[in-house]
Amino acid sequence: MWNPLYAYLDPTFLLLIPVIILGIYAQWKVRSTYRKYAQVPAAAGLSGAKVAAMLLERNKLRGVAPAGGRYETGAVGIQEVGGSLTDHYDPRSRTLRLSAGVARSSSLAAYGVAAHEVGHAVQHRDGYLFLTVRNALLPVANLGSQLLIPLLLGGLIFRWGFLINVGIVLYAFAVVFQVLTLPVEIDASRRALGMLRETGAVAEDEIKGAGKVLRAAAFTYLASTLTAVAYLLYLLVGVRRN
Repeated sequence: MWNPLYAYLDPTFLLLIPVIILGIYAQWKVRSTYRKYAQVPAAAGLSGAKVAAMLLERNKLRGVAPAGGRYETGAVGIQEVGGSLTDHYDPRSRTLRLSAGVARSSSLAAYGVAAHEVGHAVQHRDGYLFLTVRNALLPVANLGSQLLIPLLLGGLIFRWGFLINVGIVLYAFAVVFQVLTLPVEIDASRRALGMLRETGAVAEDEIKGAGKVLRAAAFTYLASTLTAVAYLLYLLVGVRRN
């Protein structure tokens, strides 16, 4: 029978300790780097939202919409949202959602984040393979993340091993989703730096600062991926054995 105390003493549990520490460090790193370069104004003096619009237009992804009107088919809109570092691209509505700290700021950090989200929009347009596969896995990945704990608890309480196995299989899809996220994010950052350089949105001596923000963000995805893989190994080896 599975013993909770033994699980914590199981050697496979030790896999989680270093990646949890890495994840905490990665979160600190991205926030501290963002705060640093959020205080460094770009020479262009444009807001993050305007830079995003410029990059979208350059990639023929931005339609001209009248006040209160709608964007052209296939165009990408820009919407300001609340929170900090809540920026993302929504492929369902083709919308860049930028936090106020990015949309209204003219800092190097804002430029890097805005360009990164444009990079996702370009990936979507180009049918970037990793993004396409990842988006297809999203429903089952969400299911795996949401049902893992209930299925594990149900299996332990009722001693139904198949529930534990189902939970682990579903969670494996969430891990695959996380693994695919890493190249998607790295490629979006690569595209972002290329666009910023090619358009002259940032000067050559400013690219380094924007790049540091993007690399710090990519580090958090690496840490998240390692954590997810380590936890899956723990489930496969430690929990199932106990």
